[in-house]
Amino acid sequence: MPVPGERIRVLNERPPRADGDFVLYWMVATRRLTWSFPLQRAVELARELRRPLVILEALRTGYPWASDRLHRFVLDGMREHRRRLARSRVLYHPYVEPGEDHGKGLLLGLAGRACAVVTDDFPTFFIPRMTAAAAARLPVRLEAVDGNGLLPVRAAGRVFATAHAFRRHLQKVLPAELGRRPRANPLAGLRLPRLEALPRSITRRWPAASSEALSGQTLDRLPIDHSVAPTALRGGLAAAEALWRRFLDRRLARYHDGRNAVDDEVTSGLSAHLHFGHIASHQLVHELLERERFHVELLGPAATGAREGWWGVSPGAEAFLDQLITWRELGFNMCAGRADHDRYRSLPDWARQTLADHAADPRPHRYSPGRLEAAGTHDALWNAAQRQLVREGRIHNYLRMLWGKKILEWSSSPRRALSVMLELNNRYALDGRDPNSTSGIFWVLGRYDRAWGPERPIFGKVRYMSSESARRKLRVAGYLERFGPG
Repeated sequence: MPVPGERIRVLNERPPRADGDFVLYWMVATRRLTWSFPLQRAVELARELRRPLVILEALRTGYPWASDRLHRFVLDGMREHRRRLARSRVLYHPYVEPGEDHGKGLLLGLAGRACAVVTDDFPTFFIPRMTAAAAARLPVRLEAVDGNGLLPVRAAGRVFATAHAFRRHLQKVLPAELGRRPRANPLAGLRLPRLEALPRSITRRWPAASSEALSGQTLDRLPIDHSVAPTALRGGLAAAEALWRRFLDRRLARYHDGRNAVDDEVTSGLSAHLHFGHIASHQLVHELLERERFHVELLGPAATGAREGWWGVSPGAEAFLDQLITWRELGFNMCAGRADHDRYRSLPDWARQTLADHAADPRPHRYSPGRLEAAGTHDALWNAAQRQLVREGRIHNYLRMLWGKKILEWSSSPRRALSVMLELNNRYALDGRDPNSTSGIFWVLGRYDRAWGPERPIFGKVRYMSSESARRKLRVAGYLERFGPG
């Protein structure tokens, strides 16, 4: 099956060039070689035009919050790609920018020799601006292809205000989408001419990254934030699949009633790999449904928006699919539909009104951004969550919500709280700068939620959470010991 047309956006009016030397796939967000609609589209064009395929995967230094942590995770995937493509008919060019703006001109130089350029359609961070700017400058057609989730991000036609409404929509349209998945291996059986090397004019100025660079050995030479260190979590498909197998074998059966457990975590741990595109949600859904012996006939008869029972699979699988599809793709829906999705004004009217009503309420505790970053509050559980973020690049799912609620409570204003949450999350979290994590931060302030009573100081009608309640509900002794001071 070819790539569905609703996943392809032509970003400029230039036609493909039949006399070009190759088709170029500019990999920027869907950083994988499997289950990838963008890569599959590039292969389709290369076959149609009977030209070689070139993959450019570049890593800039000047992106916001660039650090050793984020760079190393991306480099893990790039190193794996070079190994997998070494004997293929695809020419892979991994480029690691040695200094800010050193990579300027590389894409234009390659596009000048290309029949067409295909890239990834990712609806947030700097990528929409970057691809729009490229479209205006490139002398050849640029297509952006959506490989983000099961539902094409722009197919809904509107922005959904609640998970329930989006879930109802998904239950109407997903049965048809389940059969429209990308090829598991778009490069299998590839019969294309091979380009042996890029022109010297390209490789002299923008050489392919060395083995040392791809292994992270040269990170200290790059103008990025060296204070945010890499974590033990490795990037790339192999690492992601190992986590996925562990989840299926050891955690899935307990996921529905145990995902909020703190001392005995049962989540998949895949959010960073999904964010960087190292593994596809299509792959996860396909393999999970195969394991569950799923058939379309098991689907619920009505699109009610119910969280449980529609898939007709085990409770753990139902709960995981709701997180992976409903909640994750709800964030993509917002980012694709609203350019201001990461601005305070995008909150629901009721949330902004109630927070404004209580903006002047006294704050019994108020902490500066620096004190919060250093986990220097009076709340031991919150401090542990912040230390986990700094050390591991993640926070336990339930505590991430509590983490945000307390920042709201301890900040001088809701707008200040939003700024602090975004800065800490985007700087330290491996899955930051993503529609899904942005949704989680805005949920703290009322997005996708409803007004709650009783009305409280500072929060107004926004849902309230407390560390005391979390301690009563959850076993946290092991977590507090693990992420204690020092």
